[in-house]
Amino acid sequence: MAQDKKINLLDFTSDKLKAFFLERGEKPFRATQIIKWIHQHGVSNFDDMTNVSKALRAELADISEIKPLEIAIDNESTDGTRKWLLRLEDGNCIETVFIPEDGRGTLCVSSQVGCALDCTFCSTARQGFNRNLTVGEIIGQVWLAKNILQPDPESDRVISNVVMMGMGEPLLNYNNVIDAMTLMLDDNAYGLSKRRVTLSTSGVVPALDRLRDEVEVSLAISLHAPNNALRDQLVPVNRKYPIEQLLESCMRFMKGKAARERITIEYVMLHDVNDSDENARELARVLKDVPVKVNLIPFNPFPETRYTRSSNNRIHRFADILIDAGMVVMTRKTRGEDIDAACGQLAGDINDKSRRDIHFARIESPQ
Repeated sequence: MAQDKKINLLDFTSDKLKAFFLERGEKPFRATQIIKWIHQHGVSNFDDMTNVSKALRAELADISEIKPLEIAIDNESTDGTRKWLLRLEDGNCIETVFIPEDGRGTLCVSSQVGCALDCTFCSTARQGFNRNLTVGEIIGQVWLAKNILQPDPESDRVISNVVMMGMGEPLLNYNNVIDAMTLMLDDNAYGLSKRRVTLSTSGVVPALDRLRDEVEVSLAISLHAPNNALRDQLVPVNRKYPIEQLLESCMRFMKGKAARERITIEYVMLHDVNDSDENARELARVLKDVPVKVNLIPFNPFPETRYTRSSNNRIHRFADILIDAGMVVMTRKTRGEDIDAACGQLAGDINDKSRRDIHFARIESPQ
């Protein structure tokens, strides 16, 4: 009889690993030991877990594994940005990006194989959608990057921030993303501050309303338009959850938080689409009662896109209008563009189940 597939311990939060050990008659403290070995020390071989009994190590090796993701391609940009193409067991590939900056290092993590949404300015959307990532495949990106970038677990932390801004819509893979972020925050795993783990969403309102009660992290909203008519075109999920509903959910998310805390509004700058003075004034009006900071993102082109990047002068003018309206504004510096690692460029290698190619051909064909 064929042996059952082994359990990947990367899929377990601390609480779930405690339950796993209790079911096997082991003490709950074993979970803390194993979590530390896996996530703090980067161990994938049970024999290396020196404070665990030989008998338990043998039992774990028989029924479980710590299965890292496979690196298909490892590219480094001229600016130091690093992108990994990671191959999954089913042959699909996802992308993970590390962005080093002075005093911080940000890891951009994927949550889906492709994306179930079809934002028209995003390269991932072009690739279609195959499936959600497991907890182990999400946290496995952090595990792999940490072990490559910080091989000595006692050295200074290299990854200071994690953003769920890679391939996919995190809130459409809710349970697995919550468990993965729980591990990111766990002091026995990665020990990141709640302000240093950010979830970016296009606005899946019911899941957003659940988020705060389950795990406390920072929030970024992919808005990209100041009104529903334009956002319906750019971010089609808006047709289901329009801007008014989304911002009401944002206010509920921020209720009771410190005054200094703000939601990041992501706004990709598209030439002659959403970058006019009137668009800026309308955006300021729409956001005036919401505690936000606006992140203006120069559009990063990809093959066959119909969009072009707003000029630097136009972006500066747009920012000035928002600042004059009393808003906090940043303009994102484009990183990793030479290796297609910039915002909106992640594509992976996906067995598309959504037939997205037909969809885009239809919406872009001449009338």
